[in-house]
Amino acid sequence: MYKFFFTSFFCLGSILAIGQEMMVSSPDKNLKLTVAIDAGKPVYSVSFKNRVMMESSPLGLKTNEGDFSSGLKFISKAEGAVSKDYSQEKIKQSTVQYRANKLTCTFENAEKKQISLVFQLSNNNIAFRYELPTWAERRSCVVEKEATGFKFPASTTTFLSGMMNSMTGFARTAPSYETGYVADAPILNNRQPKEGYVFPGLFKIGNNGWVLISETGVSSQFCASHLSQASANGTYTVDYPALSQNNGFGSTGAAIALPGVTPWRTITVGDNLKPIVETTIPFDVVDPLYEPSQKYKYGRSTWSWIVWQDNSMNYEDQVKFIDLASTMKYEYILIDALWDTNIGKERMKELVSYAKSKGVEVFLWYNSNGSFNDAPMGPRNKMSSSVERKKEMKWLREIGVKGLKVDFFGGDKQETMRLYEDILSDANDYGLMIVFHGTTLPRGWERMYPNYVGSEAVVASEMLIFVQNVRENEAYNAAIHPFIRNTVGSMEFGGTFLNKYLVKSNKDKNKRLTTDAFQLATAVLFQNPVQMFALTPNNLSDAPPFEIDFMKQVPTTWDETVFIDGYPGKYSILARRHGKDWYVAGVNGTKEAMKLKVKLPMLAGKKVKLYADNQNKETFVKEQELKKSGEIEIEMQSGGGIVISTL
Repeated sequence: MYKFFFTSFFCLGSILAIGQEMMVSSPDKNLKLTVAIDAGKPVYSVSFKNRVMMESSPLGLKTNEGDFSSGLKFISKAEGAVSKDYSQEKIKQSTVQYRANKLTCTFENAEKKQISLVFQLSNNNIAFRYELPTWAERRSCVVEKEATGFKFPASTTTFLSGMMNSMTGFARTAPSYETGYVADAPILNNRQPKEGYVFPGLFKIGNNGWVLISETGVSSQFCASHLSQASANGTYTVDYPALSQNNGFGSTGAAIALPGVTPWRTITVGDNLKPIVETTIPFDVVDPLYEPSQKYKYGRSTWSWIVWQDNSMNYEDQVKFIDLASTMKYEYILIDALWDTNIGKERMKELVSYAKSKGVEVFLWYNSNGSFNDAPMGPRNKMSSSVERKKEMKWLREIGVKGLKVDFFGGDKQETMRLYEDILSDANDYGLMIVFHGTTLPRGWERMYPNYVGSEAVVASEMLIFVQNVRENEAYNAAIHPFIRNTVGSMEFGGTFLNKYLVKSNKDKNKRLTTDAFQLATAVLFQNPVQMFALTPNNLSDAPPFEIDFMKQVPTTWDETVFIDGYPGKYSILARRHGKDWYVAGVNGTKEAMKLKVKLPMLAGKKVKLYADNQNKETFVKEQELKKSGEIEIEMQSGGGIVISTL
């Protein structure tokens, strides 16, 4: 396959060098990555337990200072190991031990300019990035294009979400990562989206296993990227943002200072789905960019807009949802768009004070927009410039607001990455947490930015209100997210509805097609450190008391996450631990009822509460004791779910 082989070889720890072919393996030796030069082009391949997971795939960059994707020769290599222990309250696992073997390969192009590729292999995970040195007097460059690709065996099927076309959708706010995932599609098909696919992407490698592709470590220093369409030979490449994003303003590549680095490309590999669901690689290879200005408090929130919509943006209705939050012992209320005109700043000060008197803190909604789309809702033009942003945040701190939900970004250019970072950094100075909506995938941001607490970047709860097809596919989508979108980053879904109809009257329109047990399960299944739950005041009297009691005590931060069983788009069962308490949540995305035997060793011999649905899709709760083996037989109805929690 590769040229320039020598007849001799030598071993260096976990690195195997054969001529100009380099190999590095994970600490447990199961995952192997090979790097080589093929006719002047850098390539790599991946195997797991001696099975091919990724065939010879391209590497390299093109910059305005030279081409580093062809005409290269190998110069040197270096090996090492990475050992890192850290705590992170906002992700699926609160304490993490990261151990990886490291390989750095340095190449030189025809102009004698060098570039390095750094690979880190932990058990089941690969992270790699490009490191650019200074070149003579050059201290800056523009990265114009990336050759990095992913070529899978022909037997592979895909689980991908299409990139939305730029400057389309509501008020020209796309792309906002709100396209559904298509499960088990062939690599080559006639319906590939024009602008490719968003990260992350999941791939089933025939009978060999699974691969999850994403990126992490994207800050103001680079653009975010996505996957291209598959080429004729089935290769996906890393694509930079379309020029048309942000109304055509801003570069599609990245301007960087030298020496400089690209974001990390990540590949998670397993012969089953457990490593995919449990991976922490998006956070393992990044570090905080600044210190938190204070200790931020996570928790649950009410919000009126999701069911009661724009008409609820008034003082009186917000009082009702503050009272609901207080009754539920929730930490927060989110007051959504239009508060600036419908309530106003003076009365908002009163509202924040009232909420505080009830033990509830406030998040306020803001439009990110200044110049790059047509979203009309206010407050506008407060987050897009440094001067106005700091004035607004000073006022927010003075009246006691604790967080912001900032909406309508629509793009992955470096310009937009700077805006994300500027909002986060300024907000930290004023003690404000940030949720992003109408937004891109978070890429390691939970660890990089201490006051970041979640992003939408998914077909989320508002689409259940607006689109019948999304209601019909709610269970299918919920059975996908734990394997793809939510496994790489916090997902602010804004769900858990207990209304039978998703309207204020709770009748006649927008009938919910999933069960109450399903809705309770998503409160655990979907991970985000601040959860905006879609409960309404009437639920206190029209929902079963045991469901309200569950929603009063369900946590939003987790110390451990364990994959139990599932298949993307069919069903998903996870176990999450908060302190000493375990919650097992499952949903059924198929059209038929499902009986399963699952093993829950963490609950072996313990008394638990089981929330489930009967054959009429009526939700019930009962107490039972698990066998000492930890095995339990469960039944999930179509569009239904289960929760098992410790007493």
